[in-house]
Amino acid sequence: MRRVFRICEWTHHNRLRITRGSTHIATHGIEMTTNTLPRIRARFLHLLFVWALTAIFSIFATSSSGVAQSQPSAFAQAVAEAAARDESVAAFYKANGYKAIWTGNGSKDRSRRAALLKALAGAGDHGLPVAAYDTELLKTNLRQVTSVRDLGKLEVQMSKLMLTYARHVQTGVLTPSRVDSGIVRQIPLRDRALLLAAFAKSSPSKFLKSLPPRSAEYGRLMKEKLRLEKLLAKGGWGAKVPAKSLKPGQSGNAVIALRNRLIAMGYLKRSASQTYDVTIQKAVQDFQLDHGLVHDGVAGAGTMAEINVPAEKRLASILVAMERERWMNIERGKRHIWVNLTDFTAQIIDGGRVSFETRSVIGKNQSDRRSPEFSDTMEFMIVNPTWNVPRSIATKEYLPMLKKNPNAVGHLKLIDSRGRTVNRGAVDFTQYTAKTFPFAIKQAPSNRNALGLVKFMFPNKHNIYLHDTPSKSLFDRETRAFSHGCIRLGDPFGFAYALLAKQTSDPKGTFHKALNTGNETRIDLKTPLPVHLVYRTAVMPAKGRANYRRDVYGRDAKVWSALSKAGVALRAVGG
Repeated sequence: MRRVFRICEWTHHNRLRITRGSTHIATHGIEMTTNTLPRIRARFLHLLFVWALTAIFSIFATSSSGVAQSQPSAFAQAVAEAAARDESVAAFYKANGYKAIWTGNGSKDRSRRAALLKALAGAGDHGLPVAAYDTELLKTNLRQVTSVRDLGKLEVQMSKLMLTYARHVQTGVLTPSRVDSGIVRQIPLRDRALLLAAFAKSSPSKFLKSLPPRSAEYGRLMKEKLRLEKLLAKGGWGAKVPAKSLKPGQSGNAVIALRNRLIAMGYLKRSASQTYDVTIQKAVQDFQLDHGLVHDGVAGAGTMAEINVPAEKRLASILVAMERERWMNIERGKRHIWVNLTDFTAQIIDGGRVSFETRSVIGKNQSDRRSPEFSDTMEFMIVNPTWNVPRSIATKEYLPMLKKNPNAVGHLKLIDSRGRTVNRGAVDFTQYTAKTFPFAIKQAPSNRNALGLVKFMFPNKHNIYLHDTPSKSLFDRETRAFSHGCIRLGDPFGFAYALLAKQTSDPKGTFHKALNTGNETRIDLKTPLPVHLVYRTAVMPAKGRANYRRDVYGRDAKVWSALSKAGVALRAVGG
């Protein structure tokens, strides 16, 4: 005989009763076996809470409506006192005359409560810290409501709860610059008082659903998150491959483990092969393409390390990517430039489609060279640029060389404060320190110029821009972090043509006319372009599997650590 749970029934006192009993089922309630219970327990308990909370509000609001009406100033005073330390919440209630938007007995208040509770129940789907939305405290406060004063406090508590959730789901849980100094992105925080006002005037459910990023990428990341959570519930991708490297033609237990892991990851169909054959080689190539690796089909040390990354870590990367999407919950521009530092690429995006792409070199993984993350607007390009050597480079790299040999780096010019070229032979460089060095250093336009033959400007306080380089061999490397912070482009001419194509019928001619003069020439973009320097170790293409990249600067590890401390957790979800 199967054991069942009698989940709920209405008693004659109109209260919900949860009982555990035998196989006997009354005509009221819901029946389920012990096999089905784990699947819906969490959802059912949430529904119970929603019902209970709504019922309590209705009962209290009905019983206290007379008191509230006879003592409107008491409720207003309670709200004002509860909101006093929160300027935005206080401003909202002052503007609306201290009227309730949550704790009233009307249908609008009930719909707001229900919508908020439903949104909070789904916070985990967004990878948010569910413990931050203290529904237990809310329930406790509900039970303790005995006066209009208590009701006023509860009113403000719910507003603050909604604002906390809205902040997290709309623009992120973290403040990026506090996580890593290289993340200098400006977060598009919304005005909290205006947010409450807009919520009060809107359809509650639609309003809360509109808060998360609407980008297609965010939606795809959410789906991948759920897929990985279900996968974790089944044990992930199984055992790691017990080998540092493998190559075509090999056989044995390690190859079998590689085969099984590729099958679990979705790169290989069911197979009984015990040899590293053509099929496994093709699967490894596909894996390498999705992970930014040299796609030779050989599971070398680098590839094997990525294959053995556990599903839990990939899920963490997805959660970090979702947080980063929330940081960029902005209008990015129908046409914009997208530089993903971890992917070592620079793209021009037109209407959601990549219209141009080139390899890039980013800042070296050193504290003073890592490329920052931020958004700005590209305004112009300079053909045949002069390289004005940043002072940090001049004093840290070139001054020590000049102290040893005044004729060192002879391709560079020293310029004094009046703009005159300095005769090196007349200077005793040993008398200067990094602080007292009085000269600027410049490199004239040429094929040997460190900036190459063109640079693309989006003036910013970080002195970061995109540019050409004479060091072309670096673009053949798998990992390309070598610069002082700026972004070097593998095909800068093609990039220039693509930018100019929107403002001239002869982009190549326009560019080369300036180039052939040999002189520094500025070409303005008639329509400036938003440029976004981003850092994504997890990306979801419109089609195909998730793409992952290495955490070049260790920033995503910091973001995940901060999210974990904030209460975001990995979870396994049974299907």
